Amino acid sequence: MFHFLEDTVVNPTADLLSILPMLVIMIALFYFMLIRPENKRKKEAEKMRSELRNGDRVTTIGGICGVVVDVKSDKFVIETGADQVRVEFAMWALSTNETAAEKAKAEAKKAEEARAKAKADKKIKK
Repeated sequence: MFHFLEDTVVNPTADLLSILPMLVIMIALFYFMLIRPENKRKKEAEKMRSELRNGDRVTTIGGICGVVVDVKSDKFVIETGADQVRVEFAMWALSTNETAAEKAKAEAKKAEEARAKAKADKKIKK
C-alpha cells in the first residue's frame, strides 16, 4: 500500500547530526543574549554596593531617596528629607547611587575632552 516508505532508510545518526548545529546555535544565543548580560548586571550591582560611602545620594528599590549616613557590612542607613528621618536598609535594597553615577559621568566627560584636545593638537602639528 505505501511502497514509497519501503524505499527510505531511517538513519538516526544523520538526524542527530542535522539537529546538533541548530542546538549549538541556540545555546550560544541564550548565553550571549540572556546569561552573559545578567551576570554583567550582577557584577555592576555588587561593585556599586561595595563602593557605597557616607554622603552618597542613593535610591532604594522601594523608591526611597536619601543620603547615606552609615554603612555596615550588610546594611546601610539613609537620612531622608528635611525632617532627617533615618532608615536602615539591607544592602541588597540599594537600587542606584546617584553620587557615583555623577562622578562616572564627569570622568567620562573629562576623558572625552582630553581625547578631543589630543586630536586637535595632533591636527595642529600636521
